[in-house]
Amino acid sequence: MDSSGKANALPASPARATSALRVRPLADRPGWQAAGEISLTTRPAWEQTLYQFAMSDEEVFHLELSAVTFVDVAGVSALAVTAQDLPEGRRIVLEEPPAALRRVLDMFWPNLPTVEVVA
Repeated sequence: MDSSGKANALPASPARATSALRVRPLADRPGWQAAGEISLTTRPAWEQTLYQFAMSDEEVFHLELSAVTFVDVAGVSALAVTAQDLPEGRRIVLEEPPAALRRVLDMFWPNLPTVEVVA
């Protein structure tokens, strides 16, 4: 909490502001909205988000990624591994992912049936 008694959106961190990853639930459908970077410093939060989905009972899970400014290969890999481990009938819908995420998915995990990309 800050001095006015309001909760801080993110804990203070010595990392660069651009390396933060903010994840919050979507209000209108099952899933999360992510903003910031998916990189070495933020990967634990990204993997925790993916894990929470994998452990849920949601058939379709939306990841709204229009505010993600950077994603490294390991972040895409964590997404692909989560998608590959989904039971039949479940899928992840990536909404407006960064172009780099789409390219890496297409390069290393083409035609991954449990991931749908929506522009």
